[in-house]
Amino acid sequence: MTAAREGKITPQMKRVAVKEGIDVEILRQRVADGRVVIPANRNHHALDPEGVGEGLRTKINVNLGISRDCADFEYEMQKVAKAVELKAESIMDLSSYGKTQAFRRQLVEKSPAMIGTVPIYDAVGMLAKDLAELTVADFLEVIRIHAEDGVDFMTIHAGITRSIVADLKRLGRVTHIVSRGGSLICAWMEMTGRENPFYEHFEEILKICAEYDVTLSLGDACRPGSIADATDTVQLKELMVLGELTLKAWEAGVQVMIEGPGHMALNEIAANVLLEKKLCHGAPFYVLGPLVTDVAPGYDHITSAIGGAIAAMAGADFLCYVTPAEHLRLPDLEDMVEGIIAAKIAAHAGDIAKGLPGAKDWDLEMSRARAALDWESMFRLAIDPEKPRRYRQESQPLDSDTCTMCGKMCAVKNMNRILQGESVTLR
Repeated sequence: MTAAREGKITPQMKRVAVKEGIDVEILRQRVADGRVVIPANRNHHALDPEGVGEGLRTKINVNLGISRDCADFEYEMQKVAKAVELKAESIMDLSSYGKTQAFRRQLVEKSPAMIGTVPIYDAVGMLAKDLAELTVADFLEVIRIHAEDGVDFMTIHAGITRSIVADLKRLGRVTHIVSRGGSLICAWMEMTGRENPFYEHFEEILKICAEYDVTLSLGDACRPGSIADATDTVQLKELMVLGELTLKAWEAGVQVMIEGPGHMALNEIAANVLLEKKLCHGAPFYVLGPLVTDVAPGYDHITSAIGGAIAAMAGADFLCYVTPAEHLRLPDLEDMVEGIIAAKIAAHAGDIAKGLPGAKDWDLEMSRARAALDWESMFRLAIDPEKPRRYRQESQPLDSDTCTMCGKMCAVKNMNRILQGESVTLR
């Protein structure tokens, strides 16, 4: 951000400009203004940088990492490899148990995708302390360790204050706080009687971020966990605080993204994107879903993709994937793949709807391949080439240029013949 303000074009800006097909000077100005971020820790040498924000493709993030009940780091690295293969732009390590630094360093060493973390998850395991025993110095130490390890962006729940917690208790909610990091900060404040250390010591966090060029992802501790709680007073008050913190970060030359809901009815999504852009001064918006109904456990990759497409169309910049395992268990490899594909569909659909230059070109290529019954090109152009190829192999038609749905009645094949002056025979 500092380089952009000084009129300097960095290698990361050049790379993102090529990927996005955008003039690098336009990109530089948007980075300078805070409307685009390029998360790129100076210690993440394997990074192939991506831009997130205004006028760029909607990016997706993949969450992974171990828990106390599922603590297999090797399996998580398999998931990392698959996420990279599927061209996910971002991976967040949400490990919440044990000594995670070795895994995090391996992740940064190998991953070309940008890496995010939530340091408070790591604090209890890394420092081997109960939550109430953690000090401000402990929280800051973990943030610094993550920055030194090469993390490109960090979720910091700095917007939930004691005043907002009082409002939450007074006004009530169906699902209270569903953010894991937000609940930990709330619990720490209630047990210690102190203000949120991330809010109270925000300037010290900014110094660490500036030193390593870490992008702040300001977490929404009060995101709605049910459609009943969406766009309520507590959520909006926190969003206003995040807007104030955004200006402080920019003064320090630190890039900022804002995290958003959560569970939310379809008709509220566009308004929430507008509110974030207004209250947070155009900073990129990073949404979890939104999940548009609460009643689809096992299928929340679908509820999330529906909301994500609408959010992207309305101007959201970054979608956090949701898997079929959401609310149920730690996702396995298959869950992760389904979540990635659903999020990529949502992101691309949003890019088409908001008229991103070139977004429709991919679809036009696919349509032409379908019109030509060019199966290999269809597989090559698919978001997930493996599944359509497998489906075709599992159900072979008598006529190789059709499929087993229509056979000789294939509309595409028959129209091609008629338009070429040929006859159509169905027997």
